[in-house]
Amino acid sequence: MTASSITNYTTGLKWLYEHTDHERLRLVKYDDKTFSLDRMRKLLDLLGNPHEQLKAVQIAGTKGKGSTCAMLSSMLEANGFTTGLYTSPHLVDLRERITINRSLISYNDMAELFKQIASVEDKFGEPGPTFFEIMTAAALLYFAEQAVDVAVLETGLGGRLDCVTAVNPIATGVTQISLDHTQWLGDDLPSIAREKAGIFKKGVPAFSVDQPPEVAAVLKEVAEEVGCPLKFNGKDVDFSYRFEASRELGPHTRVCLATNESQFDHLAVPLPGEHQAHNCGLALALLDSLKSHGFAMAEEHVVRGLAETTIAGRMEQVWSQPRVIIDGAHNAASIQALIKSLGAHINYDSLVIIFGTGLDKDVNGMLKELSLGADKLIFTRAKGNPRAVEPDDLLTKFGALSGKMAQTTDKLADAIKLAGRAVSRDDLIVVTGSFYLAGEARKLFADAAAKRGK
Repeated sequence: MTASSITNYTTGLKWLYEHTDHERLRLVKYDDKTFSLDRMRKLLDLLGNPHEQLKAVQIAGTKGKGSTCAMLSSMLEANGFTTGLYTSPHLVDLRERITINRSLISYNDMAELFKQIASVEDKFGEPGPTFFEIMTAAALLYFAEQAVDVAVLETGLGGRLDCVTAVNPIATGVTQISLDHTQWLGDDLPSIAREKAGIFKKGVPAFSVDQPPEVAAVLKEVAEEVGCPLKFNGKDVDFSYRFEASRELGPHTRVCLATNESQFDHLAVPLPGEHQAHNCGLALALLDSLKSHGFAMAEEHVVRGLAETTIAGRMEQVWSQPRVIIDGAHNAASIQALIKSLGAHINYDSLVIIFGTGLDKDVNGMLKELSLGADKLIFTRAKGNPRAVEPDDLLTKFGALSGKMAQTTDKLADAIKLAGRAVSRDDLIVVTGSFYLAGEARKLFADAAAKRGK
C-alpha cells in the first residue's frame, strides 16, 4: 500500500500491519540491526525531526513503567500542562498508546499520521520501518503538531536499542528491574540493567527506585560512563512510604518525598499494592526535576492529579458477580506483587487465577509464584499472541514445579466459564500473565456488559 491508499483509519491500519511487528513474532534477533536507533533517527529526520520540538520524559524498567507514566502524566495535567502520553502495548484499542490529557488520538488524526509516514517511506529504503518505529514516530509527530507542553514516553523493549531512546529527554526514570525478556536482554539482573540504562544521556538527570545491589551498581556504572547524574529514591532523594487503612480510602499506601524544591508529605498512592509506592515516588521525583525546566506546580494540584490517576489493566475489576479482576503482570516479580496486593486490598475466600503467558517470559518463575498464591489455576492462551505458551505446556511445567493440579483450556472465554462455575459469591477470579490476555478479557467483559445493557 502507498500513502494515497490510506483514506481512513481502517486503511491506515491495513498499511500499518503490513510492517514487521516484533511484538508478534515468535523469534526475534536482538541486535543493533533488528533494533536500530539509526533507523529510527532516519525516519524522524524524514518527518522533520518532530521530537526536537518536545520536552520529553522517558521511563524504562521491567515493571511499573506504565503506572509511573500514568501518575506523572496525571499530576502534570492537573497542574494545567497539556501532556502527551505514549505507552505500549495496548489492551483493546491501538489508539490507547497515544493520548493527550487522557483523550485517545482520534481515528482521523491517526489515519493522517499514517499517511504522513507512508509518504516518506519510499525514501527510507529496505527493510522499511517496523510497526513499533511507525507508532513511536506517529506519537512524536502528533505531540509536536499538537504542541504539548510535555511528552511522557514509556520505553518499549529494554532501553539501549529501543526506538524511543532516539528522543533527547529532559529527564529519565528507571522503575524496578527484574527478570523479563531474558532471551533478548540477558538471563541475569546486571545484564538486563545495562540494557535498561541505555536510556541515560549525558547531562540529563536520571532517577530510579531502590534496586537490588547488583542492579544499582550497573546503573551507577553506566551513568558515570555516560556523564548522567543519577539519583536513587531513599538514598539520594529523601523518600519513605507506609501502609495504612482508613475509612475513606480503605487499605492504601502513603508516600513522602522531599527535595530542595518540593515537600510532598503523606500523599496517598492511587494504585493498589506496596510496589506502587515506589512507582509513585519515582513519578514525584521526575515531577520535581521538571521544575528546573519552567514547570511550576502547586502541591494541591499535584495531590489532586495523583488521586485522579487511572490505568487500565492493573488490578482492574471488570465484572462484579462473580468478581473478576484483570492484571497485565507478566514476570515473576509482578505476579508476586499482584498476589500480595490482592491479599492486602481485597477480601476473598478463594482465589482462582486464569493464566497465560509468552515464550519470551520467565515462565518457571511465574509458575512458582502462582503455586504459592492461587487456590485454583486454569491455564489458557491469548488468541492474539503468537508467542503464547501452549496451555498443556504450562500444565506440564507447573506439575513438575509444584506437584499440584490445574486445568487447561485453549480459549480464554472457555476458561472464564470454567472459573465461573468453580467460584462462590465471596471468591475472586483474576486473569493475568500478559497484556494480551488482560486485553482480551477486558474486551470480552465489555462486550458482555454491553449485551446486558441492551
